[in-house]
Amino acid sequence: MTHRVIETEADIAEATAELAGACRHMAAVYEITGEPPLRRRENGFAGLARIIVGQQLSVASASAIWGRFEKAVKPLDAETFLRKREKTLRGCGLSAGKIATITGIADAIVSERLDLGEFERADDAEVKELLTALKGVGPWTADIYIMFCLGRADGWAPGDLALRYAAQESCDLEELPDEEGMIMLAERWRPWRSVAARMLWTYYGIKRVQKNAQPA
Repeated sequence: MTHRVIETEADIAEATAELAGACRHMAAVYEITGEPPLRRRENGFAGLARIIVGQQLSVASASAIWGRFEKAVKPLDAETFLRKREKTLRGCGLSAGKIATITGIADAIVSERLDLGEFERADDAEVKELLTALKGVGPWTADIYIMFCLGRADGWAPGDLALRYAAQESCDLEELPDEEGMIMLAERWRPWRSVAARMLWTYYGIKRVQKNAQPA
């Protein structure tokens, strides 16, 4: 199966132009955000591990932990990871839960029960099914992997809380949309939902900074 892949800044520019031209809400978001970052990650163990490491952390904390992780696990592959002692991994800042999840992924790769390279030819539903079958890997992780490691142009993360807040504010919704609502809302942004998500994340970040800068 062939998928449109976001690979370059030119792809982002094409997508944002189409989104802004087709949706007044995206046009308003674009006025605030401009073109969002590319945010591509490699497909494979390192890319998936980076998503796990950064879960439920601020960007700064995730970057710091990932930097230590990269230095501790060289080369950054499943085999090398499995040779590391838990004490070393905890020293990077990883929780026991995240170590267990990444260990499960690494075990599946080394035992050849999981081939992340095959995901290039799989559809999104199959990728999500295979990833969420791994202990500790939930739908959000799978969605983010599809969007940023596989680079799928039409990926979407309906459960992401920041996206939900950004969608509520930018689309003038009275209530915070649930996952089903987010799926329905994003139909208007096909086949560029992944870039719409990038725009909304950027919008959310800008709005948070603006709100925090307001005097009490």
